[in-house]
Formats: sequence, C-alpha cells, structure tokens
Amino acid sequence: MFTDHYELTMLQAALHSGAAHRRSVFEAFARRLPDGRRYGVVGGTGRLLEGLEQFRFGPDELNFLAQNNVVNDETLAWLSDFKFSGDIYGYAEGELYFPNSPILTVESTFAEACILETYVLSILNHDSAIASAASRMTGAAGARPCIEMGSRRTHEESAVAASRAAVIAGFYGTSNLEAGLRYGVLTLGTAAHSFTLLHDSEEDAFRAQLGSMGNGTTLLVDTYDVEAAVRKAVAIAGPALGGVRLDSGDLLAQARDVRALLDSLGNTNTRITVTSDLDEFAIAALAAAPVDAYGVGTSLVTGSGAPTASMVYKLVSREGDNGEFVAVAKASKNKTSVGGRKYATRRLNNEGVATAEVVGIGHRPDADANDRPLLARFMTEGVLEPGWIGSDGVVRATARHAASMAELPGAARRLQRGEPVIPTEYETAAPVPAAEN
Repeated sequence: MFTDHYELTMLQAALHSGAAHRRSVFEAFARRLPDGRRYGVVGGTGRLLEGLEQFRFGPDELNFLAQNNVVNDETLAWLSDFKFSGDIYGYAEGELYFPNSPILTVESTFAEACILETYVLSILNHDSAIASAASRMTGAAGARPCIEMGSRRTHEESAVAASRAAVIAGFYGTSNLEAGLRYGVLTLGTAAHSFTLLHDSEEDAFRAQLGSMGNGTTLLVDTYDVEAAVRKAVAIAGPALGGVRLDSGDLLAQARDVRALLDSLGNTNTRITVTSDLDEFAIAALAAAPVDAYGVGTSLVTGSGAPTASMVYKLVSREGDNGEFVAVAKASKNKTSVGGRKYATRRLNNEGVATAEVVGIGHRPDADANDRPLLARFMTEGVLEPGWIGSDGVVRATARHAASMAELPGAARRLQRGEPVIPTEYETAAPVPAAEN
C-alpha cells in the first residue's frame, strides 16, 4: 500500500484493455542534479530490494481497496496473487550518478512494474538525497570522521534510512540504534545537556559519566562556561580524558581556545568534537580549526538544501502487438524522456579519472579497457541476487561509494555551485532485445 491511488486505477484500466500483460521496461533517473550540485549518490537500493520481497496485498489491504471502491473485482483478484516476478538492474548502491543516468531498470509486465512506481521513487529520492548530502559533507571533512546525529529531526523510519545512507556515503557512524540493529553500522553517543542539568553540579555530572563509561568518554562542556568545564574535566579525568564536545557558539574560535587550553593542561590527546547545525559549508569553514570529528544532524537528514533527488520513473520500452519491443518516450515540454532500454558505462582516462557518463540506447556503449560498466543485476525473475541487502549490502555500498569518488576529477569536491563534473553522453545503435543483459 506504499503506493498512490492512480497506480492501481491505471492497473485496472490496463487489465481492461488487455495491455497490462505487455512486457515493459521502466527506468528511474534524474533529469538534472539539484541546482549547483556536481554529482549525486545512489542511495536506498538495498532498502528497496528488502521491501520488494514483502510487497504484497493481504486481506486487510484488499478489504480496504474494495470497501473504498478504489478498484474493481478483477483488479482485486489480480492484486491478491501479486508477487513481483520480473528483473531489476541498476547502478550499485553507493555509485555516483549524473543527469539521465539509468539508475534503476525494472523489466516485467506493465502491471507489475506500474504498481512499484511510487515505492521505488519514495525510497530512491529520499535516500539518494541524504547520501548525496552526506558525500559532500565527508568530502569537506577530509580525514576527520563525521557522525550522523539527526534522528530527532525527521520521521522515525526516515531517521533509520538517513543513518544508513550517511554511512554508505562515508560517515563513520550514527547515533541511531535501530540503524545499528538492522544494518550493523557503528552507533555512538554519550550524553546531552539534560544529563548535566540533572546533577547538582557540573563536577557531579562529569564524575558520573566518567565513572560509568570510563575516562575515554566524551564530555559535553558548553552547558555553562566552556573554559571552566574543560578545567573541571581535566582535573577529574586527567590526561586520559577521551574527548570534549562543543555544541554552541563560535565553533572555530572555541575549538582553538579549547585546544590551546587542553594542551596547556597536558591533555594533548583529548579529542574535540563539534556539533550544532553543521552542514558541508560549516564543516569546510572549520577545516583550519583543531577539530577531530563532526556531529551532523538537521542538514544531513533534510538533504542539506536538496531534500529530494527529483528522480522520475518512466516507461521507455514496451512490447508491441507483434511481440517486438518498441521504444517509447514522453515529449511533454521540459519533461521529455529518452526512449529505449539503456546501458551505461563510466568512461575513464588512462589515469583512471572519469571523463564522461556514456549511455547506450538499445546497446552497450563502446568501451575500452579503462571504462567501467555501471549496471548490476539485482533481481532475476523475482529472485533476489545475493549481497545487496542487510549489513552486507551496506558494506558493499560503502566500498562502492569510496571507489567511485576516487575516480572523479578533483573539481567534484568543490562546494561552489557548478555544472555536473562529467557530462552524460548518449550512444545510439541498432536496438537489441530488451531482455538481453
């Protein structure tokens, strides 16, 4: 039921016309990147595949549709037996994408592919937006780790998805325990201001945390006076104090002052973590500060100004009356699509640097030994291929993101507004059957 009303009414009409069972090819892609962005990151594929295995219409769902006259009896009967039985290909999760990259391809009957549209787009648009923002943040942070801390700023299920997407795009860990449970990602956290306010003094709060968690813990030092708090923390924990966290004020100035104070007190190994509404620009501005880690919340889980990847899901090829596949495309003004089954390659130069996204229409692009094919197979005749979901899928996607980022020209990491860092080029040739891969 994670779908729109009109998906099922389209299904009903297609069943009526007899076209519902035509073999069809749908593609998810973005016509453009968010304004000024230079690349995007594919996120959510593993979650999509996990959910697809459970995408069913049971008695409760069918009763709702019947009682509300959403679809007729014929359609209800079809839905009662639904289980996706087609093929799904696409860019591996963590892969980079550009305008018109064929990010996901669904090949099945029209009926099966049609009712997945909203589900596919809701996951890919959300998770890719988060992964893309996270990638910009980790790029700005360089070798310093980023920690995802945005659960309280979004829907509870979106929080889990955001944590997962952030880790795929290079975040060190998350505060979200459900993400740790489901996907095996590292979870971190110590205490908030309320813990300090609970105690009769800041010293009492620090002693309690250190006594419970050990001297390697991180103490929040800006509840009252930062300098006084740092001195108290060092007096209690000594040189073994693991870290301090700053969550307010001028973080650049405070980080410098705190570093100097810690060093003067002999705590040269005590780390400084900064939080407080950070985004990629704030992280970049702190590059010269003596900061050891960043905690990122609101900006990360809202896509840092681009809360959706603006992907669409379009029919690009379908079976004709003669059994042959026919390329189809939308011609609406400013919303055109390119017909035909797509194949994609990342063109690399002799140094292994990406120079173009090459999309073949109806055929695989011409490639040399340097170039890297981009499409992977996720599902064959409704059966999930191994390695794409759960914790294994997150590990695989994290590695894919790191490797793909290493291929990009250096300009990709600039935060200034610009065009996509590599162009998307089309190659056309004699078509091949859409079922071939």
